[in-house]
Amino acid sequence: MAAHSYAEEKKINTAVLGSLLALTALTVAAAGIHFESPAVNTIVALAIASMKASLVALFFMHLRYEKPINAIIFLTGIAMLAVFLGLTLLDVDYRATPRPANLKPPPGGFTAGVEPAKPGGTAPPAAGEAAQPAEQAPPAR
Repeated sequence: MAAHSYAEEKKINTAVLGSLLALTALTVAAAGIHFESPAVNTIVALAIASMKASLVALFFMHLRYEKPINAIIFLTGIAMLAVFLGLTLLDVDYRATPRPANLKPPPGGFTAGVEPAKPGGTAPPAAGEAAQPAEQAPPAR
């Protein structure tokens, strides 16, 4: 570890503290903004958190003053985490919202936006169902 005077260490720690406080304020501000999709919200939050974690690891854990191989290992871990989270978010962003099997249907049914069936008539087919001919009632005896 390189030798620093107390005044230099104090300046560095004060700058890191200011950066961490600014990033925390940015995190709070970003939480109130709704981006185009939940995946983008997650990516923004993780990017800010990664910057804060990097500052802590570099300066408070003294990774900046160690051998370069330690920094390479740290950055490789961050890069792999970014790749894995990115692929996970791509997968999750394109899935339909699952509906639990024990969920009771809402009062209007699951077909939102479809007009309710009229008495004596047939209901229009739900999305994804093929229209089937109406069954004939058996003749009365």
